[in-house]
Amino acid sequence: MLLTGSVLVARLVTWSATRWTGRIERKEPDTGNLVRSEEAKRNHALIQLLAWVAVVGVYIVAALLVLQALGVSLSAVVPAATVAGVALGFGAQRIVQDLLAGFFLFAERQYGYGDLIRLEALGVGTPVIGTVEEFSLRTTTVRTPEGEVVITPNGQVIQTTNLSRGWARAVIDVPLPVTVDVNHVTDVLRDVGQAAYEDERLRALLLDVPTVMGVESIEVDQFKVRVVARTLPGKQFAVGRTLRAMITRQLLAEGIRTSAQLATGEPTGSSS
Repeated sequence: MLLTGSVLVARLVTWSATRWTGRIERKEPDTGNLVRSEEAKRNHALIQLLAWVAVVGVYIVAALLVLQALGVSLSAVVPAATVAGVALGFGAQRIVQDLLAGFFLFAERQYGYGDLIRLEALGVGTPVIGTVEEFSLRTTTVRTPEGEVVITPNGQVIQTTNLSRGWARAVIDVPLPVTVDVNHVTDVLRDVGQAAYEDERLRALLLDVPTVMGVESIEVDQFKVRVVARTLPGKQFAVGRTLRAMITRQLLAEGIRTSAQLATGEPTGSSS
């Protein structure tokens, strides 16, 4: 009965947490995971942590009650448990490290459920970029844009870049041959930025008019003009792709070819 009851209680905790998080999701506007409010993301992460701690606590209490029901004196178990705890502490230092790291990750609000993050783990050369799907004291589960699920122990995280905190920025460097008039290109890019801000689809993702920062770098055969756009969190990639397409079309309409187009021999002309 104790074992069955503990399993049922653990399932009840999990079911309650799922219902609670579902209620939070329904209260949020239908704008996608990457633009949830900070309060909703923190509440979601808090529910996941509390559910995880509650389930672990239920099983520990159930184990102690089972030992007591079998006639094992808990006072006799305490010394053995102390020795086992010390041995476990030495043998499971990584687990303790993961739990402590997870606690500080949550307490410092570094990221939470629904955040788009770039995660750098110890011993992994390539950082992982994706959306946080689950966050517990021991692990962080991230789903990449390719649909892969990456589970990383919190103790192995050495650096986290939150790409969806408050606002994001789309940065576009336009490579142009040195023979092009910089002032004319700057005016064209400003017009593209204004047109993007007036577009209904992009206006919902942009926080202000995209800005032309000017010449970012100069090389032997080309220079790069940087365009920067502030966007809603997590929407910098979609905005960046759309802006690149708009810039390319407008430059072709003005008879201006980028360095990449000159290298591939693409003809000059307007595009639909």
